[in-house]
Amino acid sequence: MLKVYEATCTAPINIAVIKYWGKRDTKLNLPTNSSLSVTLSQDDLHTKTTCRAAPELKADKLWLNGKEEIIAQNKRLTNVINEMRAQRKKLEENDNSLPKIADYKLHICSANNFPTAAGLASSAAGFACLTFSLATLYQLKLDNVELSTIARTGSGSACRSLQGGYVAWEMGEKEDGSDSHAIQVASREHWPDMQAIILVVNDAKKKTSSTLGMQHTVATSPLIQHRIKHVVPKAMEDMKTAIQNKDFDSFAEITMRDSNSFHAVCADTFPPIYYMNDISRAVVNAVHDYNAAKAAMGSAQKYTVAYTFDAGPNAVLYVQKKDADNVLGVISRIFPAAEDKNIYSGFNFNDQEIDEVLAKMNTPIYPQMNAFKRIIATKVGDGPRVLANEFNDEVSLLNANGEPKELL
Repeated sequence: MLKVYEATCTAPINIAVIKYWGKRDTKLNLPTNSSLSVTLSQDDLHTKTTCRAAPELKADKLWLNGKEEIIAQNKRLTNVINEMRAQRKKLEENDNSLPKIADYKLHICSANNFPTAAGLASSAAGFACLTFSLATLYQLKLDNVELSTIARTGSGSACRSLQGGYVAWEMGEKEDGSDSHAIQVASREHWPDMQAIILVVNDAKKKTSSTLGMQHTVATSPLIQHRIKHVVPKAMEDMKTAIQNKDFDSFAEITMRDSNSFHAVCADTFPPIYYMNDISRAVVNAVHDYNAAKAAMGSAQKYTVAYTFDAGPNAVLYVQKKDADNVLGVISRIFPAAEDKNIYSGFNFNDQEIDEVLAKMNTPIYPQMNAFKRIIATKVGDGPRVLANEFNDEVSLLNANGEPKELL
């Protein structure tokens, strides 16, 4: 029997607190500005990918969430796969003892445990996992910074998912993109008290993709140049300082202001792009009311919770661990779940503490909205993980014949 080479890995999503929006080079995915994100725990949100190379495979094939994708029709996929093959080819040319697997065809199967194309950074996790899984399969001696430059060619924000903790994507200056990569600002252990609450408002595919949206913005928004030249550079430096000092007040304000700035340039696009909806805006108002109420109650913090919205209506709330239950408890009162779908079950709320905050808030209740489809409470996480660097039927997404298990 011919030998099968296989690797199965997972990679996390990341949620930017300083947003990337706009490309100065669409082919290389070079951004118009730097960005900074928080990597979230793979225990709750991840992409899982199995890559197999074998002599009997007849063609490169890829399945995403059970559906076959035509690799040749997706330039972003071919960018990553071709580069990883080229890296393996170099190893083989320099070491004759290595098995010649660079020329083998690939079967790749990938699955998300969260909604795809709904504004939850699915492409970031997906391309990071593809890059890392191929690096594991091909036994490449590249560090995560080097891998991030390759993942970036598939999806810009994917470069940030190659690191855990708090990660900056430095835009770089070189035309070839060699200095446009992700670096870790701080590990998850540096500020482990940071928590994230994801309010899934809509898990359907968004009307305007991020790729098309940012192209339209760069082409038509006068405001985007002010953001690129003046807003983001200062926000990046201030955010790095806030993270190093574990200064939640600064972190929160920078995060919320940047989210507002990002959606302002989307609205300044012509025709305008609106990723947020009425529920999203209601969450923004509730967060500001909550922070004001806590301050009025004598909190030493200016901000207890911060919101951010990527290119979609789903809210990500950043809180410190000590405040997470109370924040979510108040949210559960303002946006109650339908009786037949209690999305808040499993959380422990202190009704008295919730009542005290609500008494200070001037926030309406939104029962008619049935606002959220899902609540995900998570924390800061690590970078990609290797589940197996050989065929392992317990973790592999492919069966013995190289087909996706879920299609059987």
